[in-house]
Amino acid sequence: MRPLTSKQRISALAATAALVAAGVTAGTAGAAPSGETSANGALPAQLSATQHSKLVKSANTEAAKSADAHALGLGAKEKLHVKDVVKNKDGSTHVRYERTYDGLPVLGGDLVVHKSASGKRTGTTKATTAKIAVSTEASSAHKPTLAKAKGSEAPRKVVWAAEGKPVLAWETVVGGVQKSGAPNQLHVITDAKTGKKLFEFQGIKEGTGNSQYSGKVEIGTSGSSGKFTMTDEARGGNKTTNLDNGSSGDGELFTDEDDTWGDGTVNDPATAGVDAHYGAGQTWDYYKDVHGREGIAGDGKGAVSRVHYGDNYVNAFWDDSCFCMTYGDGQNNEHPLTALDVAAHEMSHGVTSTTANLNYAGESGGLNEATSDIFAAAVEFHADSPEDTPDYMVGEKIDINGDGTPLRYMDEPSKDGQSLDYWDSNAGDVDVHYSSGIANHFFFLLSVGSGEREVNGVQYNSPTKDGSKIDGIGIEKAEQIWFKALTEQMTSTTDYADARKATIASATDLYGADSAEVKTVEAAWTAVNVTGS
Repeated sequence: MRPLTSKQRISALAATAALVAAGVTAGTAGAAPSGETSANGALPAQLSATQHSKLVKSANTEAAKSADAHALGLGAKEKLHVKDVVKNKDGSTHVRYERTYDGLPVLGGDLVVHKSASGKRTGTTKATTAKIAVSTEASSAHKPTLAKAKGSEAPRKVVWAAEGKPVLAWETVVGGVQKSGAPNQLHVITDAKTGKKLFEFQGIKEGTGNSQYSGKVEIGTSGSSGKFTMTDEARGGNKTTNLDNGSSGDGELFTDEDDTWGDGTVNDPATAGVDAHYGAGQTWDYYKDVHGREGIAGDGKGAVSRVHYGDNYVNAFWDDSCFCMTYGDGQNNEHPLTALDVAAHEMSHGVTSTTANLNYAGESGGLNEATSDIFAAAVEFHADSPEDTPDYMVGEKIDINGDGTPLRYMDEPSKDGQSLDYWDSNAGDVDVHYSSGIANHFFFLLSVGSGEREVNGVQYNSPTKDGSKIDGIGIEKAEQIWFKALTEQMTSTTDYADARKATIASATDLYGADSAEVKTVEAAWTAVNVTGS
């Protein structure tokens, strides 16, 4: 893996993510009438990569940034740096900023400035409201040493503002390999004055072809007779490579003489490549068709999918540092983790990283994982493959448990034996892959409803904490609400209470304050014990 650049690290507290927990082994208000989604001005505008780039460039001028910084009352040492801009159909924009203080990155200092079509500021969403005033001088007494593991990075000074009073801190990245076999990018934040550990997060989180999971599919390739490659020029140059059981490097680009790839079994290495390439293409199409976002980062650039990672590696992960997806071959190298929902899950971590950048720990980490599960389901429904029936389960095709059961359930998350159905005060202490169940459950209730339901022939029976009955509004509306909340309202420190507020605000913008959609959002959160109090 290439290490994170300074620019990438300044933006990331949630750089990369994977499907399962480490160590797990197989075995405000708008007046839009309810329902008018297709022409709703609060929906994201369809922007080409060039249009998006121009929007970001315009917002990134010193004049524009200084004006926003002044309006926000920031100090002379504080500078804003544009990370992304979302534009809606009605012309309103949402400028997402990262912040530096005296030249140092402020981790947890991100914010979003909301503006009307005329450019008037209509509000701000901040990851922290604390005032930043720290000395940036640090003695060497508590400076961490460079870890010996390969890929480790020297400590850098930062301002830690994600929790409590902002303090000067050191961020250290420890490389090497995790117990699961995945690369290690452990970010450790320590107080520069005392040496006390403040926070840590893992940068790598274990998360016409004949495919193994989706049957015969069309994939985007390039080249001519005799030498075709798995390069999808129509989707930003998405590429798929073969690591051939290695654990580093870019892998070798798949090539084929007649443009017919794989045989539908693990016997042909190209089969996993087909599934991964198909998943990348379908995920690209989903974000572009449904949310007007061209590419994972919205910049029209494709990603790399690497298959056949390691030996018996039962996981998959997204890595921002190489902007790539990586898939293991599963137990006994017989079940590559290249199913459509796995691809969509992992690549959606890239979308989260380039938008809200939810910290990959505590409740925000659970929301990060849930966002990937939510959009994994949404991509399945958008693709509507007859070989991979759209459902509200995660990883049902890859048999990661060895008994045919899925990895996670959205209708009743606790059926996997570890995930949470409802919020409680300990949710932030639970592994993010399991605290994600709260938001997954919310999304199912919002989309489908409570009690016994049938969708595409799959039976569900979703409970509620308060015994309430909920009728869903459909995944088409639910996905728009979640995406809008993610890209316009959520920040790196968003917790479940904040997520409730963010989705209510988004539903209000889309459907009106008194709409059935807003009332269902409120009811679904209450049903998973995330109340408004």
